[in-house]
Amino acid sequence: MLMILLVAVCSLASLVVAIGSFLLKQTVRKLKKNQKKSDDRLSIGIFHPYCDAGGGGERVLWCAIKCLQLRYSGHRFVVYTGDVSVAPDDIVANAKKRFDIEFPEKIEFIYLHRRKWVEAKKYSYFTLLGQSIGSVYLSLEALCKFVPDVYIDTTGYAFSVPVFKFLGGCRVGSYVHYPTISTDMLNRVSSRVETYNNRSSVTRSPFLTSMKLLYYKVFAKLYAWAGRRNNIVMVNSSWTEDHINQIWQSPSRTFKVYPPCDVEDFKNIPFIEDGQKQLLKIVSVAQFRPEKDHPLQIRMLFNLRQIMKEPDWERVRLVLIGSCRNQEDHNRVKDMQDLCKHLSVEENVIFKINVSYEELKQELSEGIIGIHTMWNEHFGIGVVECMAAGLIMVANRSGGPMMDIVMEYDGSRNGFLATDENDYAWAIQTILSMTPEARAAIRQRAKASVDRFSDRQFAKEFLKATESLFA
Repeated sequence: MLMILLVAVCSLASLVVAIGSFLLKQTVRKLKKNQKKSDDRLSIGIFHPYCDAGGGGERVLWCAIKCLQLRYSGHRFVVYTGDVSVAPDDIVANAKKRFDIEFPEKIEFIYLHRRKWVEAKKYSYFTLLGQSIGSVYLSLEALCKFVPDVYIDTTGYAFSVPVFKFLGGCRVGSYVHYPTISTDMLNRVSSRVETYNNRSSVTRSPFLTSMKLLYYKVFAKLYAWAGRRNNIVMVNSSWTEDHINQIWQSPSRTFKVYPPCDVEDFKNIPFIEDGQKQLLKIVSVAQFRPEKDHPLQIRMLFNLRQIMKEPDWERVRLVLIGSCRNQEDHNRVKDMQDLCKHLSVEENVIFKINVSYEELKQELSEGIIGIHTMWNEHFGIGVVECMAAGLIMVANRSGGPMMDIVMEYDGSRNGFLATDENDYAWAIQTILSMTPEARAAIRQRAKASVDRFSDRQFAKEFLKATESLFA
């Protein structure tokens, strides 16, 4: 009897979902038909709920729109954003201020009011699943407000793709910065390694570890199904490409498109000789998000103090440059300032939040060393920018920095790789102990190596990859 009741409930639920999907699809078709009556131009919708943030992902967005507008002039470009408190003109002005990007044509903005449903803080448990369901809810809001001909997700919300493909009838593509779930995450859970997204309460329990591993495997199957609905997929690094191919298994539709870095502009930053710099600045360029692991940089500074001479230590400054998307990010900065006081390094740390493009370049011109600490960083635009500006880079020995950017081979070293705070401290001490000639040689090789990450190369590869969407 119970089995019959369960089958009946499941059948009824399936029927309700089918009817709801049919009615929603009819509504979307009617909306699209009305749109075409008033404007028959080809429309391109780009999903980027945090488009006014100042990170590398936003630079990809604006450079992508600019190159598409230059190639497909006269068409309609729409960005779906959750930045409801920022006017369209201000969003465009901020893109100019932060990235020095101007657009040849007008951009329209569709404001989404359900963005809170994709934020991690909404889900204390089952965060990946919660955010993914939230992205479906958010993309339904987007679709019901505007139905594009071509849909491109530039933020990694793979579950928005089937919504626009099946309900909106759109040609769909994605630019993937970082897989929502990866084989590395599965391995960390199975190995019971504690991280910011794998709590100690789980790592200490074999039962909870098994349950979380099962949850991750089921989620990976759903994520793979959603990802394979794309007509084309772009990935930003060799590391991301490997993981997306393992999970989505669509290599014939997957293209590696390195993100755009303004290497020419950064190369042209006036260089100040190390001997003329009053301070020994170590510069970090990364959004204030947990995965960027800024606390490791502060702990590194504490370790560095133990191995430096006091006169040199007094000249050291760690400059943390990044953007804050919301109050949660601002709270994270406050926690890091407290950590600085706890480790007695607050006099040697400078926080620079939401700085302008010009201020960023000024800080880079005054720096000697760049630091980047995210484990399995998908690419590392900040790493490239620092190298182009003449900083000697110390990045994490993983992900994109290790596979695509930093080389440590004899005779071709263009930077350093490290794993923990002690490793970073010794790498920085090694750099500061080098002769000016040795540092100059590394800088020269670093600057020569970053041309393959230029805006021009990105535009070429991005347009080539998306060509089939506009055929």
